[in-house]
Amino acid sequence: MKTILSILLCIGSLTLGMSQTLVGSWQLVKQTNCVEDDEELSADGAEDVLSDMKSMAGPTPQVLRFKDNNTGDETTKIISRKKSYNSNSFLYKFNGSSIYFLDKKSQTIIEGFTVEKFAADSLIISNSARACETKIFVKLK
Repeated sequence: MKTILSILLCIGSLTLGMSQTLVGSWQLVKQTNCVEDDEELSADGAEDVLSDMKSMAGPTPQVLRFKDNNTGDETTKIISRKKSYNSNSFLYKFNGSSIYFLDKKSQTIIEGFTVEKFAADSLIISNSARACETKIFVKLK
């Protein structure tokens, strides 16, 4: 009985050790927003506005870097464009199904995202407050 228990504990620890990690650099490759999904706006020529907005995006890759100590940084504003959040570094909490970005001083939630897909090489998240806002990332090596 002790042998079986030992084997199960070893398998359990190996499984935990091989679990996926958010730590690393993730490049934003696509994002959707609520304007693209709004049929009423699309009928009024929003396609022109959206294409203009997309053409203004700079050539710099948008990258999020998550660190082991629940901190991270972003090359450009990807997470939140709120005035109170004016830094490219952030705190985060990740529980496998959600990612929360926190204010550095108060550690209150600034922005919350639902994890739609999480694999070794890709991450898809949707804004918890606006499900029509989705961000797709690929992991950089």
